[in-house]
Amino acid sequence: MSQLSPALGATSAKPGAAVSILILAVAAFVIVTTEYLIVGLLPALSRDLHISISAAGQLVTLFAFTVMLFGPPLTAGLSHLDRKTLFVAILVVFALSNALAALAPNIWVLALARFIPALALPVFWGTASESAGQLAGPDKAGQAVSKVYLGISAALLFGIPLGTVAANGIGWRNAFWILALLSLLMALALWVLMPPLEKSERVQFGQQARIFKNPYFLGNVGLSVLVFTAMFTAYTYLADMLERLAGVAPANVGWWLMGFGAIGLAGNWLGGRAVDRAPLRATALFAGLLAIGMGLSVPLAHGGLAFCAVLGLWGIAYTALFPICQVRVMQSAPHSQALAGTTNVSAANAGIGIGAIIGGAVIPAFGLDKIAYVAAAIAVLAVLAAPLVGGLRRS
Repeated sequence: MSQLSPALGATSAKPGAAVSILILAVAAFVIVTTEYLIVGLLPALSRDLHISISAAGQLVTLFAFTVMLFGPPLTAGLSHLDRKTLFVAILVVFALSNALAALAPNIWVLALARFIPALALPVFWGTASESAGQLAGPDKAGQAVSKVYLGISAALLFGIPLGTVAANGIGWRNAFWILALLSLLMALALWVLMPPLEKSERVQFGQQARIFKNPYFLGNVGLSVLVFTAMFTAYTYLADMLERLAGVAPANVGWWLMGFGAIGLAGNWLGGRAVDRAPLRATALFAGLLAIGMGLSVPLAHGGLAFCAVLGLWGIAYTALFPICQVRVMQSAPHSQALAGTTNVSAANAGIGIGAIIGGAVIPAFGLDKIAYVAAAIAVLAVLAAPLVGGLRRS
């Protein structure tokens, strides 16, 4: 993530700033939905491409590990380029990649279609907020950034459910076609409507990288990896769990996931309030709630309202941990928050990828019903690790 202050020299809102910020928010929704949509499509992909659900799940791993490995250096290397041109290029890449995914005849072509946009996504994450602040001017920079992140939050909450609904309503290929069209429309809108922006200075990656010698910062990054591993060991396969364990009809799974995301809005609000007081305690609290929600989801899968309650608890804790981890890592490196934020995005994607691998290995070895227990155990490890990370601050 970039720092939330506007670029130097930005003294007032630019003409067309409001429209440009709105387009950036919609573009953020499209871009992040492209990453998370695949989770909701896994059962349909597995059936249509004649591959196991575990193999389909590794598409999540591929995207996540690509973001993890290439995010910080690509963001540092490209963030000084003309922002308007950069955003348009990123959206064109997403349009072409989603079109390739829609046409993919097999898992290998689909993997290529996932790898290419994964290179561009962290660059957008790392530059959009700074550009929004620059467009709005210093007096309204915070509001502008929040509007862009509303698009990102909406994608995190609803991208997967929308994909599931689309897969069962119009087919997974058409879901990618829609994303391709939306990406192209956002590229065109930004090209026509966004005013020119001042170029940012090239990021001195080597100087900022000194934070990687700070044990407290590294401990917080490692804790984020552990938290996201717990989250996505089970969540990657939640659509399949709802179908096969809870007996939800495939056509209705997307609506269940939509409810999961909607209740998660409360978690986003609670997490934002809790992290300001004590980031590590907030991490431990919501990781513990996550463990309870996931652990009880299987024995209560046919429990009616009880199942809805534990699924709601799972959704609240899951969503709360996104802002908690981001703020916690950035606060651990106050002098290099841009690089710290981008590093947390990489850490989160490492956890997403590892979680997908673990979940994919558990299914054939022990059965789908054991995923939630394994994920809950990893969440408990995160609870236990939080105070250990706190000890590194005093070391």
